[in-house]
Amino acid sequence: MPQAYPYQDAFNRLLNDRSMAAATRDEYTATLTDFFHYLENFNPTYERTHQVNQLQTQDVDQYLSMLLTARQIQNQTYNKILSHLNVYFKFLFSHGWTPYLPTLDLKSKPKQAPQPLNYQWVDDLDALLADGRLHVYTRLTLLLVAQGYPVQSFLKPGVTAKLAPATWPAAVQPFLQTFREFITPLQQRFACDDWFLKQRAAADPHLTLPGLHKYLKPDETLVGFALSPTVLYQGYLVNYLRRHPQKTDSEVIAALNLPPDSIDYYRRLSQRAD
Repeated sequence: MPQAYPYQDAFNRLLNDRSMAAATRDEYTATLTDFFHYLENFNPTYERTHQVNQLQTQDVDQYLSMLLTARQIQNQTYNKILSHLNVYFKFLFSHGWTPYLPTLDLKSKPKQAPQPLNYQWVDDLDALLADGRLHVYTRLTLLLVAQGYPVQSFLKPGVTAKLAPATWPAAVQPFLQTFREFITPLQQRFACDDWFLKQRAAADPHLTLPGLHKYLKPDETLVGFALSPTVLYQGYLVNYLRRHPQKTDSEVIAALNLPPDSIDYYRRLSQRAD
């Protein structure tokens, strides 16, 4: 099976040896997969060489700066991602697989006060899906998150091709017809039944997370709230918890496929939301 980033198998063994929770290991995988996808698409040096031992501080800083400006992540998220990258590059350095520690001179950000989380967007889903000003991929992201799918799931090849949208609520079917008209020519061109496909010829037709953000970011000015899929998913979870306050932790974990160690976090978010 292809590795999502350099030395993934060896690094996963390190994480397993540290007895990390599965959710934490998944966060490392998501960070490093996104980091190297970004480099492949937006970093000329890495695009040309694909050599991790050539990466230097400015390459990591470029990625982190993009997260702050384009995706508008909070400082806490910035610090966690920097920590993930720091652990990874220290691991490579300790094995002699890179002569640099490109995270060495990068500093964490001061802690910010938590911002109110937008969970009302789920209640406005029908109007958002009907808004023709929004790109089809923006509306599709909103729909899939509102169906309970995190972005790591629905961007994975083979996942969306297996969905059964005909069973979804009648209110979303007009948008799904619009989406089919948009995606069918791309599916035919690439001989691929997945839903998030690039609009230009490519060896791999699947849209990456950085590629998806290029559609989401311009639409934020139209909707007036952040369209980061991770933030949308948090809003969806908070909306669910507020609508089902009587459900036990085990029922919520089963319904939303949440790891048990994350339910307390989302309950606190739901209690804090106004």
